[in-house]
Formats: sequence, C-alpha cells, structure tokens
Amino acid sequence: MKDSVIAAQQTPSAQRTTRDLTRAAVSGWLGTAMEFMDFQLYSLAAAIVFNKIFFPDVSPAIGLIAAMATYGVGYVARLAGAVYFGRMGDRIGRKKVLYLTILLMGASTTLIGVLPTYATIGILAPVLLVVLRLVQGFGAGAEIAGATVMLTEYAPVRRRGLISSLVSLGTNSGTLAASALWAVLLAVLSEDQLLSWGWRLPFLLSFALMIFAVWLRRSLKESPVFEQRPDVVDGVALARDEVESAIATADSHEGSVLAAGIRQRKGKAFFLALGLRFGQAGNSGLIQTFLVGYIATNLAVGRSVPTDAIVYGSLAGFATVPVIGLLGDRFGRRAVYLTLSSLTTVLAFPVMLLITSGSTPGVMIGMALGLNVGVLGLFSLESVTMAELFGSRTRFTQLALALAKELGGILATAIGPVLAATLTAVTGSWWPIAAMLIVYSLITFVSAYLAPETRGRDLVRLEDAV
Repeated sequence: MKDSVIAAQQTPSAQRTTRDLTRAAVSGWLGTAMEFMDFQLYSLAAAIVFNKIFFPDVSPAIGLIAAMATYGVGYVARLAGAVYFGRMGDRIGRKKVLYLTILLMGASTTLIGVLPTYATIGILAPVLLVVLRLVQGFGAGAEIAGATVMLTEYAPVRRRGLISSLVSLGTNSGTLAASALWAVLLAVLSEDQLLSWGWRLPFLLSFALMIFAVWLRRSLKESPVFEQRPDVVDGVALARDEVESAIATADSHEGSVLAAGIRQRKGKAFFLALGLRFGQAGNSGLIQTFLVGYIATNLAVGRSVPTDAIVYGSLAGFATVPVIGLLGDRFGRRAVYLTLSSLTTVLAFPVMLLITSGSTPGVMIGMALGLNVGVLGLFSLESVTMAELFGSRTRFTQLALALAKELGGILATAIGPVLAATLTAVTGSWWPIAAMLIVYSLITFVSAYLAPETRGRDLVRLEDAV
C-alpha cells in the first residue's frame, strides 16, 4: 500500500495538450448548456403552458403555483443526484460521471415532449410529469458540479477564472436556446396550436443535442488534478481506511499530505459555499422563472415580452460572464463577489420598478440588468470559487461542490418561485419579489466577506481552503 501511494505521489504532472483543454472546455460548456436548456425549457413551460395543460381544473393563480411546484421538485432530485454522483465522481473520476449524467438528462427531457396531457389521461399526466422531472433532476444534480470541477482542474492557474467561466457561458447558452425556442413558438403559433402540440417541440429537439454531447464525452480525458491526487491509485481513490493505513507507514511529509485530506474538520467551507450559491440561485429562480409567468399573467404587455427579455439578457451575458471571470483573475474572487452582491441589493427595487412599469422597454431593461448583475455575474465567479474552496478528495461529493450547489438550489431556486407566487398573490403587489432579491444577495455578500481569497490555490491539495 505504501509503495502504491508513494508512486502515485511521485507521478509527474499529468500533461494535457491545448486540444485536450479545448475538448474539456467544449464538453463542459455543452453539458451545462444542455442542463440549463432542459431546465429552462421546463421552467418556461411551467410558467406559460403547464398550468393549462396539466392543471386545467384550478384557478390561474393556483395553477401557476402548482406548475412552479412541479418545477421545484426537480431540485429535490438534484440533491439526491448530487449525493450519489458526487461520491462516485471523487471515487472513480469525473469523466465517467459526466457521461452518465448527460444520458439521464437528455432521455428524460425528450420523454417530457411525448407526455399525454391531463385532457387525455387525467391525473396520471401530472404524475408522469413529476416522475420525469425527478429523473431529469437526478441526472442534472451532478452535471454542472462535474463540469465545473473538470474545467477548473484543467485550467492554467492564472486564467482559471476566465476558463472556468465557460461553464457559466454554458448556462447562458442553454437559457438563451430555451428562451429563443419559446420566443419563436409564442410569436408564430396561436394559443390553440401552442397548447395542443407546439409546447412539445423544444423538448423533442433536445434529443439531437444529447447525442452530440454523449459522443464528445466518450473521448474526453480524465481531469489531470484527479490523476495527480496522492490518494488515487490506478485511477481509483483509496477508501478512508486504506488512506489511514498508508499514513501509518509513510514518512512524515507523505503522511501529512494524506492526513490533511481526511482528518480536517469539515463544514466551514461548505456553509460558505452554500451562502455564495444562495444569491445566484435565488435570483435566478425569481428572474428567469417566476417573473416570466408573473409578467405574462399580471402585466399588460405582449405574451412574448418576458421570453424576449430573457433572450436579450442572455445575449448580453456572453460579454458579462468572461469579463467577470477576467476580473476575478485580476482582482481576486472576494472583491468581485462583494461588488456584484452589493449592486444587486441596491438595484432590486429600481429593477422591479422598471419591470412593472408596463412598458416593453422597461421590462427588457429591468430583466436584462437583473439577469446579468444578479445571476450571470455571480455564476461566473461561482464556477471557479466553489471549486477552489474545497480539497480535491471531496470537491465533487455531497460534502462539497455538488451538494452545496444543489442544496442552495433547493432552498433558493426551487422554493423561491413558489414563495414568490404565494406572496404576490396574498399581497397583490410586486414588492415581495424585490425584498427576496435583497435577502438572497445579502446572504451572498456576508458569505463572500467571511470567505478566504482562493485565487491561485493548488487544486491538488486534499484539504479545504478553510
């Protein structure tokens, strides 16, 4: 055992070519794009049509709440997927997990497109919808965490923030693709056509993207950081008892390196990551999901205006995301986090005033501003910061990146739209939405203030940054 561990520690740095980095970048971008396209397709469908075709026998307000709830259950499944696949990813490698998650997401999303409606099979229709949503969420639970880990562990240290932000561009690409598809459908189809068959098209089209993503990931090389980990032997991480045995027989330096990864008290890094995630996830649920339905239901604007606003905001995000990544590399993660969360807090009420002004330009500007500052900007930082916070032994596990992301998603993104729908229905006003944006952003501000600076950290180290 000692000889195996020492050999693993003395292995030269895993070499990756520019072509390998490019393949990893495209794979991470594409998988994340597919995840967010699938979820955004669902969230927009939940906001626009699912209340009518799966919950037709209730009032519009209750139907919207029910549709938002089916959206939210996917985040519960994401947590289970994060636990299951996260442990697997740290045990046998990132590549194998990313291959499985893309298959689960793509298959479940495609099947949503062939579901019978409530008018055809009654209550069984929303039951099947929830089942597929759970499968979709289970696969997605580790997808973005795995893509983030893989790309961050591939990236050169001095450009880690910029290259890792490609994962965020994947989310933006997926959001843009889904929103653009829905914008086209709303523009060219009548209400009857949309409800009878048009809503199925975006889900069915995702099948082609899944095939390409699966093909690309089959030839992807494993993360160089995973291969260099001192507790990985022959491509598999040693169990805790095996590491303890190796520590007992290793020299002082080798033993201290291994002990750092398994004897450090866990918890602080996780809660900091959870707080950093809260602002981005909560703001995303409100802006990209709830407000689309709220605007369509409550404001006197065209039905395509909110989806058009997401499209334009996502287009602007192709500049926002890499710029924030570069700023994080230049000035550090904490400073940029504090700036963005402060801006979102200050802009919450002005953004909502623009959105609820009743004018199309106001909706467009407000949605684009909220999306880029409060969601995409924070996500660009999150992609690298959360990976740097954790040690390599648990970076992808339920104690680290995947669980922090998905638990934050459940608490903020999944519950947030349901809570917002309830509060706005009770108060008859939009101010609870602005208040929720402020609360989410302040949680991220405090977490960033308490967190250490992680820029430039050695990702091979087994222990957390705090």
